[in-house]
Amino acid sequence: MNLRTIQTASAPAAIGPYSQAIVAGNTVYCSGQIALDPQSGALVGDTVGKQAEQVMKNLGAVLAASGSGFDRVVRTTIFLVSMNDFAAVNEVYGKSFTAHKPARATVAVKELPKGALVEIDCVAVTG
Repeated sequence: MNLRTIQTASAPAAIGPYSQAIVAGNTVYCSGQIALDPQSGALVGDTVGKQAEQVMKNLGAVLAASGSGFDRVVRTTIFLVSMNDFAAVNEVYGKSFTAHKPARATVAVKELPKGALVEIDCVAVTG
């Protein structure tokens, strides 16, 4: 099987020993994205809603670099520091998934890298 590593300057560089995404065959495995600015690497957004907007921008950039998009996502996982933020994240998330709604899990976690409030990863397919 052919594996392709995805690296785009339109999304934050990995902050550890992992890739932004790996394409295996026609499947894209995107690493979790937090609300980092792709250029500065700084966490952006002082609310979970603002952070979720940046997360979705970052995830969209990785999907595009992989030859995919939100319309081809089959599964996502959302990690929240507080389940009280579920509705706010859902509102932002829903803007990227209108007609097509992938399978999803949402998990509460104690903390996320860099003090982020939300992280989202996904699995998608290419053309």
